[in-house]
Amino acid sequence: MLTVLVFAPAAVALVLLALPRTVPDTVHRTAWTVTSALLLAFTAALWAAHGTGGGYAYETRVRWMPSASVGYHVGVDGLSLPLTVLTCVLFLACALYSWRERRRVRAHAALFLLLQTTCLGVFVSLDLILFFVFFDLSIVAMYFVIAGWGRDQAARAALTFFLYTFLGSLALLLGFIGLYLAASPHTFDMTDLTRADPLAGRPVAAGLVLLALGTGLAVKTPTVPFHTWLPLAHTQAPAAGSAILAGVLLKMGTYGFLRIAMPMLPEAWRRYALVVVVLGVVSVLYGALVALAQTDLKRMIAYTSVTHMGYIVLALGAATATAPGDEDARTLAVSGAVTQMVSHGLLTGALFLLAGALHERGRTYDLAAYSGVAARAPVLAAATAVAFFASLGLPGFSGFVAEFQIFTGSLGPRPVATCLSVLGILLTAALLLRAYQQVFLGSLRLPPAPGSPRAFPDLRRREAAAVLPLLALATLLGLAPRPLLDTVEPASGLVLEWLAR
Repeated sequence: MLTVLVFAPAAVALVLLALPRTVPDTVHRTAWTVTSALLLAFTAALWAAHGTGGGYAYETRVRWMPSASVGYHVGVDGLSLPLTVLTCVLFLACALYSWRERRRVRAHAALFLLLQTTCLGVFVSLDLILFFVFFDLSIVAMYFVIAGWGRDQAARAALTFFLYTFLGSLALLLGFIGLYLAASPHTFDMTDLTRADPLAGRPVAAGLVLLALGTGLAVKTPTVPFHTWLPLAHTQAPAAGSAILAGVLLKMGTYGFLRIAMPMLPEAWRRYALVVVVLGVVSVLYGALVALAQTDLKRMIAYTSVTHMGYIVLALGAATATAPGDEDARTLAVSGAVTQMVSHGLLTGALFLLAGALHERGRTYDLAAYSGVAARAPVLAAATAVAFFASLGLPGFSGFVAEFQIFTGSLGPRPVATCLSVLGILLTAALLLRAYQQVFLGSLRLPPAPGSPRAFPDLRRREAAAVLPLLALATLLGLAPRPLLDTVEPASGLVLEWLAR
């Protein structure tokens, strides 16, 4: 079943590319939207049937490259299943939003479908080389999205993104090879490596492998100081590309920490946990402070992603506490990290799509160019207000549930780091509310346009169909998080069992 889920988007993409060029653009848009909707329904059914067990489900294991001990091994558990559903939700939102796209529609739809295959493949892979293949192909697909449909500096942004993240993936590959060589018998299978703990009792080798894995995953997350590719890529990417980049691709890094680094290198992770915590705190504060200084709406949202990913890194570092009675707190930290991945994907995806709607009307992301927009576009203003308040962690939204779990689980083992990270909420509130006041409140001011006054319509139906369900899901998870937590917590407990060896 997972094989069908992963490769169905790529199959539809190939069909679209094989169609004659005379086929109307509506056919390509419809095929993309229908495929995304069916995949979302399929993943929702898988989640409903999975229940609350802690092990892997829907596994497929086939020999692929036997001489190198590489297999086609896929499966999902409580860590990967929510991210798989999140991926399908965001790609459907982008399909609906992209009905307004007029440039090379067939290539645009096919490329996003191929990108969806790579993203789903990362989250269901249970073999390191299979994980790496999908991980690398996602970089290639996003490169073409930025370069082909980005803004005036898209070529430079795409090249920077590709070189930076590809270098990180090479470091990741070195770490995978280190795990393979340390295992006896040699294997790239994730489940076998997790059980074997191949580098136990070898602190130097384990530290080097963790350094390689951590560097590759930190680039993707992105964690300070490996974040410098992010603002330019987000600023130049199309709105739908930014939504997928922030909502899905960044989660590959944090998911890799949970799936690979923590359970396969437990001793090394515990030894260097303080380093992880420090990087998390620095990311929280640096991202918020730099976002506060931005005058470009997209760059501001991009830097808030650094802050929110920093919360996840903090939680994963704090989850190494081994004092008696800390088990519940550690489970809270890890569960909060996964909840934050889902929450951030929904909310930041919505924010980038809303920013794209604002840019489509005003042709600029400059905050100073707007004022009083709520008078012309009340629905756009209301949706942005919900997204902003949810992103800063207001109770009633998914961000509050995630951050509450992270801070509650991290405060005991890392009180100073957690207290410093709480300042990130205050800074995020300041920057988001200041931006909202500047753009949507006050007297009306719109970017200048030659000739007659520029039309500034409210949120259109397809834009609303893309954005409002994301905000509704974030609200639903904030009010009733139990279904998500019932899935995540058993898998989080298993990760902590591996980590405590």
